[in-house]
Amino acid sequence: PDSTAKPARSNSVPRLVVLLLAALLLWKLLQPDRVELGPGVLAAADPVQNAIDAAPVIRRDEYRITPLAEFQIRAKVLGRESYYSGREADLSPLDLALGWGRMSDEDILAGIDISQSGRWYRWRSETLPIPRREIETHSGNMHLIPADEIVEDTLDDIRQGQIVELKGYLVRADTPDGWRWVSSLSRNDTGARSCELVYVERARIVY
Repeated sequence: PDSTAKPARSNSVPRLVVLLLAALLLWKLLQPDRVELGPGVLAAADPVQNAIDAAPVIRRDEYRITPLAEFQIRAKVLGRESYYSGREADLSPLDLALGWGRMSDEDILAGIDISQSGRWYRWRSETLPIPRREIETHSGNMHLIPADEIVEDTLDDIRQGQIVELKGYLVRADTPDGWRWVSSLSRNDTGARSCELVYVERARIVY
């Protein structure tokens, strides 16, 4: 027999990697879809928007992303909805419905039904817990464009009910064939074209 034959290589390292990945996937699947933080205003401040004279255009495949204003927000996640098809989903795979001021108080939110679909955020209430106009001006649906994979991973971990911080730009997106998607620049509008299109450079789950 050939005494110089080498023993078969151990597959322990690849198996360990597979087990770790499987454990991570299972952990993510077992995370609750909704987080409860208790009553009280948890995101009191209004979103901050600052005008900009000019900012570099961001290129992503066929899309030209033009910053319109600096933007940052700390808010409660009222809902989240993922999207997988169409040009909008190419840029923004996730919408977050966010609330601030009294719209971050779970006692108030208990009296409001919230839903999302078709890139819209909707709410209804049998008995308004706060004035209608306050609900309209202290909550919004935000289409999020992650700046990189780190931001995308953070956004993927966000759950309904959490408090999050986002920082980046309100933007306009265009393609050479004339397609366009433009962010609202006001927190006081409602209906069509009132959503924010946010290029997110930093994202953080506060709690």
